[in-house]
Amino acid sequence: MAANIARIRERFGDAKAKLVAVSKYVGVEKVLEAFEVGVTEFGESRIQDALQKKSAVPPHMAEHIHWHFIGHLQTNKVKKAVGNFSLIHSVDSLRLAEEISKEAVRQGIVQAILLQAKIVIDENKSGFSPEELKSSFAEIMNLPGIKIEGLMTMSPLTDEKSVWEECFSGLKSLRDELEKSHSVKLPELSMGMSDDWIEALKCGATMVRIGRAIFENSEN
Repeated sequence: MAANIARIRERFGDAKAKLVAVSKYVGVEKVLEAFEVGVTEFGESRIQDALQKKSAVPPHMAEHIHWHFIGHLQTNKVKKAVGNFSLIHSVDSLRLAEEISKEAVRQGIVQAILLQAKIVIDENKSGFSPEELKSSFAEIMNLPGIKIEGLMTMSPLTDEKSVWEECFSGLKSLRDELEKSHSVKLPELSMGMSDDWIEALKCGATMVRIGRAIFENSEN
């Protein structure tokens, strides 16, 4: 594992992006191994698994680890998600944003979120279309108890780099347009996974979500 992480960091070059290690398929022992070589951001897509791992991490490590929720968040799981994750990446509807807002207000906190956009048409992915996000953004921005840190996307399942580039460049353009039209800062672009993260970095990703390339085929 350490060698995999070192290779990924080497490919980062001068990019200032955060490496979010997607730990959803591994146990807490692998989280601790990754932490020992400097990884502090971990992504989970199942609430219960994430909470179990979070509770199993020793206190001296827990204070340095940031947990990211990266999976599809159902509205009936919002109460368990809010307050337990540094960042919820996958807010894909106005209704979900409203539920997160209500729960954050109830808890007396501000929950950081990303808005998930679907740049390239893909029936297998959820998210706002660019037009939907433009029309809903002001309403979401004005909800209490949440802070929009930026946008997130997933590319379609393909090996075509041109599609990846269209997806990632499109997200950056959408972010830039929202910043300008609403006079806000949206610093985070969460895009790129094990197959396409290098292309995502070229297009301006500030966070890449990598699981398989870190945890699989690892001997150390």
